Amino acid sequence: MYVGILTAPFGNEPLEHVAAFAGEYRFGGLEIIAGPGSKHIDLTNFTAADAARVRELLDDRALQISSLAAYTNNTDSDPAKRAAANDTVRKAIDAAKLLDVDVVCTLAGMPVPGKSKMQTIEEDCVEVFTPLAEYAAANGVRIALENWYATNIQHLGHWQRLFEVVPNPSFGLNFDPSHLAWQDIDYIHAVEAFASRIFHSHAKDTEVNAARRSWVGNQHDAGWWRYVIPGLGIIRWGEYISALRHNGFNGVLSIEHEDGAVGREEGFLVGKMYLEQFFVPGLG
Repeated sequence: MYVGILTAPFGNEPLEHVAAFAGEYRFGGLEIIAGPGSKHIDLTNFTAADAARVRELLDDRALQISSLAAYTNNTDSDPAKRAAANDTVRKAIDAAKLLDVDVVCTLAGMPVPGKSKMQTIEEDCVEVFTPLAEYAAANGVRIALENWYATNIQHLGHWQRLFEVVPNPSFGLNFDPSHLAWQDIDYIHAVEAFASRIFHSHAKDTEVNAARRSWVGNQHDAGWWRYVIPGLGIIRWGEYISALRHNGFNGVLSIEHEDGAVGREEGFLVGKMYLEQFFVPGLG
C-alpha cells in the first residue's frame, strides 16, 4: 500500500511541478487529472508520444500513476453535455491504455431533474455505464466511481442497485470514506460488503462539529462537517486500512486535499506522515 496525490490542487501548474514535489517527498504515485485542456493529461489529442513523455517524467521520480481522474457528470440531463462527459471518460480510458494504467476514476453522475437518485441509477446510469464499462474492459481498464454523496451513489443502497444493473466486474469504486462518515454510514462494513468493487481509494477525512450539529440537526448538510486532511477528522484510519488489506485491497491511498485550513503542500505532507504510520513505505 502507498500514499499518493490527486493532482487537482495543482491544476494551474504543469504536471512537471506536481511530479517534482511528489518525487522530492517520496509519495508513491499520482492520481492525474485528465480532460480536454488539462495541464496534467490533456485528452484533446493524447498520443503514444505523449504517454512516453509522461512515463519518463514519472519514472525518473519513482512515481506510479494510480489512475487517471476524469470527474465528469456522466448523467447530465442535457444530451450534448452527457455525450461530451461520456466521451471524456472514453478518451481517458484510451490514454490509460497508452500509459499502461488500469484505473480511470470518474463520477456516477448527478440525479436527473425530476428523478430520484435510485430512478437515475435504474434508467440513466444503466444506459451510460453499461457501454462504458464494456469499453473499459475491452481495453484492460477498470472504471472507479468516487462515492461523492451529491452524486447518484450517496449511500450503500445506491451502490448495491448500481452494481446490480451494471454488473460488469470492471466497474467499481474509488472508495472515499469521508463521504460516508458524516452520514453515519459504516465505512468499515462498506469495505467488507463491496470489497470486489474497490479499485482505488481516496484519503480524505471528515471533521464533525458536534455543537453545530446539535443546533441545526443532521438534516442540514452544511456547517457542521467539513473535509480535512487524513488524521485531522473522525475517520479511523488504522481500522480502515486494515479492512482494505483484509479484503484484498493493497493499492493507493490517494490524498484528496480539500482542507481550507491547511496549505497545499503542507496538507499533503501532513496526510502522508499520518497515513504512513500504518505501514512501511516501500513494503506496503
